[in-house]
Amino acid sequence: MNDDIDWIARSGLKAKGKRPQFLAPEDDRLLSMLMALVGEVSVIRERLDTVERLLDAKGTISRADIESYVPDLETGRDRNLIVREYLARVMRGVQQDMQALSEIEPPIEDVVKEMEAG
Repeated sequence: MNDDIDWIARSGLKAKGKRPQFLAPEDDRLLSMLMALVGEVSVIRERLDTVERLLDAKGTISRADIESYVPDLETGRDRNLIVREYLARVMRGVQQDMQALSEIEPPIEDVVKEMEAG
């Protein structure tokens, strides 16, 4: 972990420019908080996976073992799949809403072609 970065101070910084808004302001804030929480849970799950793998391999571990652990390619693939499945479950409602919208309105490319054709 990089001790040189003040993550609490950085979290309060404001981005340059206007923040894009896709939903009602309160929904956008809620989604932002949810995604931050999803990221934190994902990190905890990865760290727990590290602890479990080290315990399986060594029987006992230290904090230094956890901090210095570097997953192999297979572990990386396993974790990638776990995260993708997790995100798919969390974002299921949003994905369904997006699919419903695409069924209602044609893609913008089709609208542009239709307008160009006349």
